[in-house]
Amino acid sequence: MNFLGLPKTILVMKKIGLLIICSITILRTYADEGMWLPLLLGQQVYQDMVKKGLKLKPEQLYSANKNSIKDAIVIFGGGCTGEIVSDKGLVFTNHHCGYGQIAAASSVEANYLRDGFWASDLSKEIPSKNLSVSFLNRIEDVTNRVMSALGNTSGAERNRKLQEVSAAITKEVVGESTFKSAVVASMFKGNQYFLYVYDVYRDVRLVGTPPESVGKFGGDTDNWEWPRHTGDFAVFRVYMSKDGQPSNYNADNVPYKPKHFLPVSLKGFKDGDYAMIFGYPGSTNRYETSLGIQLSTEINNPTLVKLRDMRLKYMFEEMKKDAAVKLQLASEYASIANYWKFYDGESKQLLKYDIYGQKKQAEQQFNDWAKGKAEYETIFKEYEAAYAAWKPFAKHRMYLIEGILGCRLIQAASAWQNLEALLKRRDYKPEELERAVKAADAARTNYLNNYNLKADQQILASAIMMYYSDVDKTQHPEGFYDELFRQYNSLEASPYKQFAADVFAETMMTDAKKWAAFQAKPTVDALMQDPAYKVVSAFVKHFNSKYAPAFAEFTTRNNDLGRRYLKGIMEMNPAQVNKMYPDANFTMRVSYGQVKSYRPRDGVMYDYATTLSGVLSKYVPGDYEFDLPKKFIELAKARDFGQYADARYNDIVVGFITSNDITGGNSGSPVLDAQGNLIGLAFDGNYEALSHKLAFDKELNRTINVDIRYVLWCIEKLGGAKHIIDELKLVK
Repeated sequence: MNFLGLPKTILVMKKIGLLIICSITILRTYADEGMWLPLLLGQQVYQDMVKKGLKLKPEQLYSANKNSIKDAIVIFGGGCTGEIVSDKGLVFTNHHCGYGQIAAASSVEANYLRDGFWASDLSKEIPSKNLSVSFLNRIEDVTNRVMSALGNTSGAERNRKLQEVSAAITKEVVGESTFKSAVVASMFKGNQYFLYVYDVYRDVRLVGTPPESVGKFGGDTDNWEWPRHTGDFAVFRVYMSKDGQPSNYNADNVPYKPKHFLPVSLKGFKDGDYAMIFGYPGSTNRYETSLGIQLSTEINNPTLVKLRDMRLKYMFEEMKKDAAVKLQLASEYASIANYWKFYDGESKQLLKYDIYGQKKQAEQQFNDWAKGKAEYETIFKEYEAAYAAWKPFAKHRMYLIEGILGCRLIQAASAWQNLEALLKRRDYKPEELERAVKAADAARTNYLNNYNLKADQQILASAIMMYYSDVDKTQHPEGFYDELFRQYNSLEASPYKQFAADVFAETMMTDAKKWAAFQAKPTVDALMQDPAYKVVSAFVKHFNSKYAPAFAEFTTRNNDLGRRYLKGIMEMNPAQVNKMYPDANFTMRVSYGQVKSYRPRDGVMYDYATTLSGVLSKYVPGDYEFDLPKKFIELAKARDFGQYADARYNDIVVGFITSNDITGGNSGSPVLDAQGNLIGLAFDGNYEALSHKLAFDKELNRTINVDIRYVLWCIEKLGGAKHIIDELKLVK
């Protein structure tokens, strides 16, 4: 038996004859790297955690049969992490994770996004539409069953069989329940599979949020940067039925009674102290090839950054003019901006540290070893052929996704393709048409409710113009630009702006009368003549018919080769297994490291913490990113710290950094001390190590966290919500 009571046999990958995660150790040179499966930490990893300072037993971290820290960790919404912090189902997560829900609960008159919100009691908590949290129920190793179903297949056939066996496995667990979910997760690029089963709670209510000026303090300027002074937190509560079961919203529901909740520490910490993070990191690809690195740095990333820069420009122009528009676009803008800066930084770090060259060196070693081994010796010739076939079309794909479909009008109209296919069948049943029209109407309604037409029109004009200049002209939709220039040939105005203006003016997407007429009598001709759908036909359908198959083939080949390559790496050097962990895939992971200052460049030293004094030093009255509430200024200047001051700084610690290995999806994750007490919430990474999805930097990588004492100070002093503090288990 291993540490967590699992039979040793399940920890053997028979197919490749190697011990997996249970035996993984972190070498000293990779001290803080790794997003580890908490149920399979193994003796050596656990001992390394203990050497760093951990005071808990393995079963206190993860247990299938006893309450443990894993029971306090939730998937928050569709892409963040949260943690239970009271015996009444209180959830802490990031402000940016709850941003959409906060914006949805707000209005111009009751602007919780701008002013903040604190429910005075349970009855004042605001139900959150379409928000759920998921608790991990159990994990099973299903490798043998999946591999047996897959056999020796590859490519599309393997994908089809994987979908079939995964659906069968999850169906057995979930059945018809809407309060359970399950996923078969691939590890090590398809060399191992685990089943994750979740309990889903669909009644989640907003308890409190600081003003946006606190929750997003520093805005895009400080995003991905240290030093940081952002109060990135929000508070929600999970509810259950009176009989203790997951439930949809019901006024009679009661606060969730957790199996475990996290105590909250007021003790503070110092440089070098142990830090541990539980959560759901979204995705990494650290076993990527040099060819993949090259594609990212030369085409994918710079194209994405260029197109998102354009979209953000036009959205911001409208947001700064009108508070209602700001609310309307806030969530979308934040999402676009976040990864605009990320991919810009990723490219710069990949190039700066020559990750391409490092990969090439490793691949040469592999090729030398693979000579004479039939399964492996041609892998990189096959890789080169796959990339050569796809690379000419890579920019085109990015322009479609981030440019043409970056216009939300065109994205919404693209949902009408199903309706077109149905109408062309002619043998459809009336109820089929009714469902398709309703779906098309829902896409239209969602668009009109959630987007700004003026900004979107500018985005369409610019996207079509940039596509014309940057995408290989042999790949342009046939006749589109010839017709555009023929029709819009005024020397006084941009043909692209004229075209976009007419699309928005004439489409039934924005014309209620035209849409009502179409709903009453939907025809193929009417659909095909709609200006917005003409753009869909010209660009989306063009790409799907001519280039999407090539991308599907490229992706499939990449997956097959990646699985073989990783298997070969393990066989080449079995000792390498002791340094390996599976890529992040939005399954529960634990990382461990230290509170740790760093030197980003010569002559510069970054301390491990920032303070309230630093917030005041950045304060700019009326600024879009650095303004602060009047009450905040008064409290800070009066040094009204309550019980939350840090003795070392004689101030409130706002943010701090650790060496933990995390990625997107970890937003909102708890940062825990050696005893498992909550000391902060993870919310960002540092710019100097933005290559972390593809390559971990053991010297410069830092996780940026908001100090839990600052969170509590904001709740009590700024928000006046002492009753929430009283609900917590404070460790002093």
